[in-house]
Amino acid sequence: MSDHPVPSWSGKLSHPAQLGGIETAVLDNGPGRGTRIAWINTGSGLRYKVVIDRAMDIADASHNQYNLSWLSLSGITAPQPFSDRGAGWLRTFGGGLLTTCGLDHVGGPEVDEYGERGLHGPISNTAAEVESILQPDPRKGRMKMSITGLIRQTTIFGPSLELRRTISSTLGKSSIFIHDEVTNLSNQPTPHMLLYHCNFGWPLVDEGTRILWKGDLQQKPPGNPGNIFRPGHDYRRCPGPLEVHAGKGEDVGFIDSLADRNGQCSCGLYNERINLAFVLRFRKDQLPWLTNWQHFGYGEYITGLEPGTNPPIGQAAARKASTLRFVAPGESLVYDLEMEVLQGTESCHDFLGGFEAS
Repeated sequence: MSDHPVPSWSGKLSHPAQLGGIETAVLDNGPGRGTRIAWINTGSGLRYKVVIDRAMDIADASHNQYNLSWLSLSGITAPQPFSDRGAGWLRTFGGGLLTTCGLDHVGGPEVDEYGERGLHGPISNTAAEVESILQPDPRKGRMKMSITGLIRQTTIFGPSLELRRTISSTLGKSSIFIHDEVTNLSNQPTPHMLLYHCNFGWPLVDEGTRILWKGDLQQKPPGNPGNIFRPGHDYRRCPGPLEVHAGKGEDVGFIDSLADRNGQCSCGLYNERINLAFVLRFRKDQLPWLTNWQHFGYGEYITGLEPGTNPPIGQAAARKASTLRFVAPGESLVYDLEMEVLQGTESCHDFLGGFEAS
C-alpha cells in the first residue's frame, strides 16, 4: 500500500487543463492587436498573462477574485522597437505585474558621449522567440509548467545582449518563478543595467495596505511633490488618492536591500482588509537594490516594488559613481525572481512577522 495519499482528482480528469496549464493566444482588438500572449493558470487561484511580444513581461494577474496588478489606461500595446527615445517608453507602458527595464540602461532619458538612451531602455518593446512551452501532466506526476523565450537587444557595430527568460509555476501553488540569463553576444564589453518594474493596483493596493521591505532607505533627491519619504511620515502604508500625485506627481525611494543569512531579500504588500499578501524574493548578490515607486493619483493609483542591479539613476550616473557593470564578450549573468501570493490569516501573519521590527 502506498504511503502517498491519492489526489482528489485521481481518475476524474479527461484533460489536464481542468486543473491548469498554459494557453497561448493572439490579441485581436485594440492597440494590442496581433500581440502574442500566454495565459498561465496554476489551478490554485493564481492566474496571470505573459505577453510574449513584450519581452515575456506579465500583464494581468489575479488570485481568486482579487486583482493584483496595476494596468495603465493603454493596457497591452503591440511592441514598438524604436520607441526608445526620450520618454517615448511611457506611451507603451502598460503597467502590469512585471515590466522589464534595461538591458543596458535603467532611468530617465539621457545623451552623452556614449550615445542616446531613452527612458528605461528598449527591452520591454522587444518580442521574444519562443523556445519551449512545457505543459503539466498530473497523471504522469509532472506538476510544473513553464515557458522559455529568447529576447535580443542588439545592433550592428554595437551592444548585443540576449535575455533568455523562463517563467514557471506549479499546479496547486500560487507562485511564479522567473529565471533570466543575460548574455553578451558581441565582441566588446557592454554596459548592463536591469530592473524588474513590478506594479501593483487595487484591490491589493488600497488605503492601509502595508508596504514591506528591509534595508537602508536612500531617498531620491528632493523636489518630488508630496515627499512621501520625508522623515516622520508613514511611507510604509498606502494612502488614499492624493491631489499632489496628479499628473507627474510621484515619490520614489531607493533601498539598499537587507538580505537574510542565505543572501535572500524579501519585500511585498499586505492588505489586511482582504487578508492577502504578495511576496517578492530575490538574491542580494544578483539584485542589490530595491526601488519603491509610489504614485497615488486619482484614477492612476499604483505602488511599485522594483528589484534591480542599480537604482533607476541612468547609465551616466552609474558610470560616474563607478557602479555601472560591464558584461564581457560571451559572459552570462543569471537572475532569479520569485513571486508568491499568500491568502489567509496564518500564512499572511507568518510573512508579516519577518517585517515587524522594520
